[in-house]
Amino acid sequence: MASSLPIVRPRRPHHNTDSKILWWGRPARTGWTGGSGFWLRSQLRRDKSPAPDFRLVWIAYNALMKIFTDSIIDNADVPGPGSIVSINPATGEEIATARSLDAQGVQWAVESARAAFPVWAATPVKGRQNILGRWLEIMVAEADSVAALMSAEMGKPITEAMLVDVMPACATLEYWERTAEKNLAFRPVPPDQLLFSHWQAGYQFEPMGVISIITPWNYPVAIPMWGVVPALVAGNTVVMKPASDSVLTGLMLADQARRAGMPPGVFNAVAVPGSATGVLLEHPEVAKVLFTGSVEIGRRVAATCAERLLPCQLELGGNDAAVVAADAPLERTASGLVWAAFMNSGQSCASVERVYVIEEIYERLVRRIVDLTNELHVGDPSRAGTDLGPLANAGQREIVESHVADALGKGAKCLTDGVRPEGPGFFYPPMVLVDVTDDMKVMREETFGPLMPIVRVADLDEAIRRANDSPYGLAASGWTRSKKTAERLQRELAAGAVGINEHGIVAAGEVTAPWGGHGDSGIGRAHGPIGLHEVVNVKYVFRDDGAGDASAWHYPYDEDFSRFLRAALPMLYRKGLGKFSTVFSLAGTKRFWQRVRKSTLVANLHKLF
Repeated sequence: MASSLPIVRPRRPHHNTDSKILWWGRPARTGWTGGSGFWLRSQLRRDKSPAPDFRLVWIAYNALMKIFTDSIIDNADVPGPGSIVSINPATGEEIATARSLDAQGVQWAVESARAAFPVWAATPVKGRQNILGRWLEIMVAEADSVAALMSAEMGKPITEAMLVDVMPACATLEYWERTAEKNLAFRPVPPDQLLFSHWQAGYQFEPMGVISIITPWNYPVAIPMWGVVPALVAGNTVVMKPASDSVLTGLMLADQARRAGMPPGVFNAVAVPGSATGVLLEHPEVAKVLFTGSVEIGRRVAATCAERLLPCQLELGGNDAAVVAADAPLERTASGLVWAAFMNSGQSCASVERVYVIEEIYERLVRRIVDLTNELHVGDPSRAGTDLGPLANAGQREIVESHVADALGKGAKCLTDGVRPEGPGFFYPPMVLVDVTDDMKVMREETFGPLMPIVRVADLDEAIRRANDSPYGLAASGWTRSKKTAERLQRELAAGAVGINEHGIVAAGEVTAPWGGHGDSGIGRAHGPIGLHEVVNVKYVFRDDGAGDASAWHYPYDEDFSRFLRAALPMLYRKGLGKFSTVFSLAGTKRFWQRVRKSTLVANLHKLF
């Protein structure tokens, strides 16, 4: 573990051989201790076999955040037979080794989540919100440690870790703590059909069951929380698989949740290699899968889910475009593009990866972008003043290098001073490329690195056409002072989030902004009320008071009912005053007088207009 990390290694767990209870630190005491702790099922024996019965005990220990290297299932730390080594990408040194589970261990996590589901689903929403509130307090108190661990594991500067991971995670917790009861409440919806106007009807939001959440390494706190928090507060239970490159950060989230009072089995985090992930897709108790990752793996996830007709939400790759109009504010545009292209060392699915600039402003904008890029400081992510840390792993750096080599080999030019540094770590300098063409990998594929290709275009028509010429559609941006041009760009750029004078990636920090794309960028949306629909079953419920002996449409299908339908159809759906041409025919049927509620009909006559 890097010595600069203000995080303490965990002590070895103690075993109480009488009660078969596993705890951290001092012996457990039942009830509230006044300190930090978590609930644990006493049915968890050391051999993992269930006890005949179970009770809950409160486990208390020092609240200082620790590095956890075991999966967390049923609020217990569960070692596995394998290993995942967490490497600091700035130094190449080992931070810690997670004792990863095999497929059997993942199955146990799913079964624990399923066992916890009925009670958790029946827990009042307010009770779930209270736990989120305590989790938020822990997250805020431990923000520095969370950012330090994340920085050490995947390389983003600590300041940036706070900005783009910890703050969005806190915003997600605060939003759902504050709004979950309102967003999950029964939503009355008066029927539009005139014949149903006497119903009491609306939408009911119900939990789905066990949600599998497979998360990436590039935002190892923010992205998991976007899925985990609404899933939990909606009454689902969760099994989360953090990415191997940020496994310690993922386990830390589950530890925070149990210290906040999350009941056993409700939120489980499993350290597993990719080979054991299949259980999270194939287990019959899994109700839905939320996956964030590459297009290639996303297709496999979708195919596996399709075999079971298992719903899945996929947030995949991007090759985001920015369109710069001739009247764009120069300094604002240069600053915004440099940040959106190089933030997180370009390792964002919604980074700016293509910039189309109208020729009137091209030369001036490129010069300013190059100047700003050359001012960026690449270095130790744990130090203040670092703008870009290393890439997360050696494989990602190889992809970036191959894309640069392809572009330079086909005639592109690099305008910045970047040279790959010698020595340890997976560092790569930010680069601005010009004279790029559409056949280059940097223009067609997701690079996921600190590159900004810039293209000169003749006019806005060409810029929009080329920006949309991509299989991806996650985020985009337009840069202009003109309201009319802004409205056109928002309308015509094909992406899930389009920003004006700010790139679409910034919308990921707004909890009410739906986040997701189309095409190869994935399926579904996260965030806010719209994202909530991904983790609930929306049930339509209606109630008839049962006052009548039969409804108008019940049997028999006699001649009188046939006349009733022929008269009712034009009255309900014909345009203009002609709809009333059959009113006397309708009034002449027994069905109308015996089964239609005249008082309700009169009260809802406005629906005819």
